[in-house]
Amino acid sequence: MELRHLQHFVAVAEDQHFTRAAERLMVSQSGLSSSIRALERELQAALFVRTTRRVTLTEAGRALLGEAERILAQVRSAQDAVAAVQGVLRGTLSLGTEQCIAGVQVARLLARFRRRHPDVEIRLRQAGAEALAEEVAAGGLDLAFGVRTRADTDQLRSVPLTGEPMTVLCHPAHRLAGAAVVTPEELGGEAFVDFHHDWGPRRTTDAAFAAADVRRTVALEVNDVHSLLELVHEGLGIAVVPRHFGLKREAGDLVSLPFKGARETSYETVAMLPPPEATSPAARALMALLETAEEGV
Repeated sequence: MELRHLQHFVAVAEDQHFTRAAERLMVSQSGLSSSIRALERELQAALFVRTTRRVTLTEAGRALLGEAERILAQVRSAQDAVAAVQGVLRGTLSLGTEQCIAGVQVARLLARFRRRHPDVEIRLRQAGAEALAEEVAAGGLDLAFGVRTRADTDQLRSVPLTGEPMTVLCHPAHRLAGAAVVTPEELGGEAFVDFHHDWGPRRTTDAAFAAADVRRTVALEVNDVHSLLELVHEGLGIAVVPRHFGLKREAGDLVSLPFKGARETSYETVAMLPPPEATSPAARALMALLETAEEGV
């Protein structure tokens, strides 16, 4: 089995189209098709269901995809490691992050990294914490910043960044605006603005209400912090969010109230990485920059 066969297979699986994958790889479509057929013959299994409009993975293809991504990630890591020994950091840094992560200012950190390592191509993907954890474990990302969603495994480890309490954001005219502290029991009948289930703040809030055995209604579900703050500002609902959300300029005159759950509710953000032996030189260099960053970075 040749590495190029795996590279071609992953490209077709990502694009779900032979022509687009061939253009991205800068190979002929006939050569790409021949490469996939050679891989299928070697594995004695069809990897794609082909139609006139697109291709989809078969069950065998889905089984191969994760392993192929891991193998290719390990090869890239090996190539980068050799370059690092030779005194040159190059290759690609594939980073994932949730939005508005506490403990790290991603844009500033990446700017410092680029100044220090201009030969490294930076790729950034924003998604929810669980999706990011899966991509790091599968080798699709070098590292990611997000809320802790799972225990460490032999494919994924977490380096703590920071922790902070959750707070309730509401309009100044809301009935609870003058409260000293708010509990889940007091919020059971409220309409909530919150993120999709995969985002770290939503997972933290859901866990707090489940622990208190209080049912809540998320009436307005969004995918960005700006929309959440805007909806709360218009009095359309309240939100339970990490404390630093309430310090944003967009929060305006929103009231931020301490949130006290049935147990201590903390929003813990981490850097998610592969095991040390599989961590790329670029990821190690970024983590070194983060550890020595100036306050606020």
